[in-house]
Amino acid sequence: MFVVCGEALMDVFAAGDTPTGTSLDARIGGSPFNVALGLARLQQPVAFFSAISSGFLGERLMQALRAEGVDCSTVARLDAPTTLGLVGVDAQGVPSYSFYGEGCADRLLGADALALLPQKISAVQVGSFATVVPPIADTLRTLVEREHKRTPICYDPNVRLNVQPDLAPWRATLQWMMPRTHLLKISEEDLELLRPGVPLDRFAGEALAAGVGLVVVTRGAQGAAAWTRKGEATVPAKLLGVIDTVGAGDTFQAALLTWLAEHDCLAIDRIPALTGEQLQDALGFAVGAAAITCSRRGADLPRRAELS
Repeated sequence: MFVVCGEALMDVFAAGDTPTGTSLDARIGGSPFNVALGLARLQQPVAFFSAISSGFLGERLMQALRAEGVDCSTVARLDAPTTLGLVGVDAQGVPSYSFYGEGCADRLLGADALALLPQKISAVQVGSFATVVPPIADTLRTLVEREHKRTPICYDPNVRLNVQPDLAPWRATLQWMMPRTHLLKISEEDLELLRPGVPLDRFAGEALAAGVGLVVVTRGAQGAAAWTRKGEATVPAKLLGVIDTVGAGDTFQAALLTWLAEHDCLAIDRIPALTGEQLQDALGFAVGAAAITCSRRGADLPRRAELS
């Protein structure tokens, strides 16, 4: 059972002007929420660990999780609002976000919710602004500290400066996570924010030396690269016609985790032993999945039957 941890929210898109204002299209979202749905669509057993509002928007989020077969027994329901992320998309389909989340449910996950987690966990996925906004950030640190010696920890910083504009907490979290992380996936854009001017291979070497088993850098239209102590690989992006890139990184992560699970490589001792050939296959599978999401509006992640 994968356990995906972090925020669940509504992505709100402008849907055209009306006589008195603007029409808005609210869609289920949040990076960890998307990863959980993506894993379920790729036929992986997955639970979502978060707090979700008891209001009507929270119920819509729960409805989506249940419909996809995500285990919701690890979700805490709170009498608090649902975070809203206003999404603007430029001419190239690249999104920008403005978040309205102060005091909202997904940020309020407390340490008492750890009792909801199952005894057997195949991997823990953490990331995004849930790792830098308390109290959920403190809860996730407690979970990582408890599990990292027995359970693979997968981490994607997914920096959102409009939630936490100070880079110091993001950098401190990355440094704290690296010795406790078995799979680190980071976008080239986030890497430039957190470690400006550092070449990809140098960062990968530093992360591996710190204890990370597998380092993956996603590069948008340039594809992706990966490193372990046993090998490295790069793959180009697959282009199917880009509508927008919303959810592409989440899709990549869900597909990468699926590949590892399906190839019996999702274990603390097996992740660092991946060879260059295995990395090539894994990255190819993940970029292919991300390309499908980019060819559709919003974070509409692919199902297993859509991938070879």
